[in-house]
Amino acid sequence: MPGLLSLAHRVGLAAVRCRCCCCGLGMFYAVRRGRKTGVFLSWDECRAQVNRFPAARFKKFATEDEAWAFVRNSTSPDGSEGQKNNHEQESQVKASKRLREPTDENEEEGAEPSAKHVKQSPVTAPLVSRDAFSYLGEFVVVYTDGCCSSNGRRRARAGIGVYWGPGHPLNLSIRLPGRQTNQRAEIHAACKAIEQAKAQNIHKLVLYTDSMFTINGITNWVEGWKKNGWRTSAGKEVINKEDFMQLESLTQGMDIQWMHVPGHSGFTGNEEADRLAREGAKQAED
Repeated sequence: MPGLLSLAHRVGLAAVRCRCCCCGLGMFYAVRRGRKTGVFLSWDECRAQVNRFPAARFKKFATEDEAWAFVRNSTSPDGSEGQKNNHEQESQVKASKRLREPTDENEEEGAEPSAKHVKQSPVTAPLVSRDAFSYLGEFVVVYTDGCCSSNGRRRARAGIGVYWGPGHPLNLSIRLPGRQTNQRAEIHAACKAIEQAKAQNIHKLVLYTDSMFTINGITNWVEGWKKNGWRTSAGKEVINKEDFMQLESLTQGMDIQWMHVPGHSGFTGNEEADRLAREGAKQAED
């Protein structure tokens, strides 16, 4: 769907490494207008988004930054197109045309008070048609976000947002149970998305979050923490131990690509997940 940015495999960012990513370096195909907008690593993926799509706009770039600049230049948070750059060379196709390829270990944790683990109830929902989801190859795309007003204070209010697409029945906005912090909200937003995916018999997931803390925790730090008896490299107890234990348990049997998206940068999926999280923070705590 045009409004949902896929953000493809970000092989150019050393800070983010997907567990199952086997992509190599190459050209980047930017889709400004198509079934899905975003940056793709192969012409076949790009073509699937623009073939027979009215007034599709796409272009090939040598670098990922240039590709994203092309996408962002005309995509606003609501998915609509903005002003066109007169100097850009765009590949536009009509439905009647034959489509051709375009030519051209870190700081581990912030200080948070300790807390008891809060077990969240499993997600139960009727099965949703597979056509209702957005895909990146065989992987279903989801955006998650967490927020917390007055973070670190007595009156903190934290919320969880999970965004599957415009008007999607699984879009989720709830108050975070238990200790109210931003980091817990980010972690448990990912937990909720995975719970929902499993309930829908989805086992391949591209999960976008603007929380590098969550991504680093689940992809890099957890193994070291477990070997150290759930202590950091400095010998301190892992503050978010129970939260990451729950997240790691949920990832078992799942093929998840953990992808970072810059927060508050106009990407529709992230903006919507953020909106849902803020709405969740306003709800009464169970």
